[in-house]
Amino acid sequence: MAAKKKSTPTQDAKTEDSFQNFGARMGWGANRLFSGGTYGFHPVSRERTLVEWMYRGSWVVGVAVDCVADDMTRAGIEINSTMPPDDIEKLQAALQASMFWPRVNEAAKWARLYGGAIMVAQVEGQDVETPFRPETVGAGQFKGFLVYDRWMVDPSLNDLVQEPGPDVGNPKFYRVTASMTSNIGYPLYNKNIHHSRVARFEGVSLPWQQKMSENLWGISVIERLFDRLIAFDSATTGTAQLIYKAYLRVMKVKKLREILSAGGKAEANLAKSISAIRDWQTNEGMTVIDADDEIDFHSYTFSGLDNVLIQLGGQLSGALQIPVVRLFGQAPAGLNATGDSDWKNYYDGILQKQEQTLRASVAKFLPAIAQSNKIALPDGFNFQFRSLWQLKDDERVSAGSSLA
Repeated sequence: MAAKKKSTPTQDAKTEDSFQNFGARMGWGANRLFSGGTYGFHPVSRERTLVEWMYRGSWVVGVAVDCVADDMTRAGIEINSTMPPDDIEKLQAALQASMFWPRVNEAAKWARLYGGAIMVAQVEGQDVETPFRPETVGAGQFKGFLVYDRWMVDPSLNDLVQEPGPDVGNPKFYRVTASMTSNIGYPLYNKNIHHSRVARFEGVSLPWQQKMSENLWGISVIERLFDRLIAFDSATTGTAQLIYKAYLRVMKVKKLREILSAGGKAEANLAKSISAIRDWQTNEGMTVIDADDEIDFHSYTFSGLDNVLIQLGGQLSGALQIPVVRLFGQAPAGLNATGDSDWKNYYDGILQKQEQTLRASVAKFLPAIAQSNKIALPDGFNFQFRSLWQLKDDERVSAGSSLA
């Protein structure tokens, strides 16, 4: 007897790896409301005026954009070096004088808002279209930085960096466009800025195909949580509006249909009567109605609304990776809740962003700033970002005791 041929799966074979029960309408694709859910394409980042209106008009959006950039730049760096203390102080002062941290803060904010931004080094006497060489910066030549968001520059999409390194695959040049300047007197107007003179910032990084659709930029941090923002603002605005309608008054008027059908003087008299009731009915007044009329009061209950708002706020907090205490300025709830773990996790996330997005920029421009201010950087020069976590008094005492 011939052996039975073992069947092998074909390319047309369909494999289901999720539970389905069509009789009970359970599972994906089982003809139920849940199966109708999907995701649409709403590229909010491309609607520049919309994100600008949101940033101007929504305090939640303002905090979502600003607070991470503010926390990334507010503590600065600690210089680890054999440099004399006076030189370290001079270098820190030179960083401040060049407006390094305020410009980084600005670029990081506009990257989070629009999806991308660049910070350009200004060196007197050097052509911005040529590669940046820190060793060629003379005394007093470094003049600070300029910041351009993604709508202010056109990246060279057909001329990308080919040399191996951190910038490979990014545009080689950025041209300052006339669309935002309205006059050719704007700094670096119509110039091709070489990528080596640029610190590049992205909002939310994208996979390659989507990045190409965004002119090699990322997307705004607002885009991913747009629907959550609508839900939160709708809930808070609706809750506030309920205060104006804490109860409804219903007046029963005999032969109301006949009065409205007749119109004219009868309807005018009815309107006058209702207006008089509204004018007289105050906390110290009296409501006077006809003996055949009735007024009922229907009150609202507000229980449960606070939990809804808390949950919607928690979704925004999770989407932005910003703790509720930082995003909304609210103390942590619960017995013995201090929020310390939330702060530590958040500060760890800030440090990760600093290492990923700021370290290369600091390492690129710090030598040029030092050379412009006649400060020699020794071999092995290094730095670290200052911690945002502040020890409490008892922790300082404990740390001091352990070192004693």
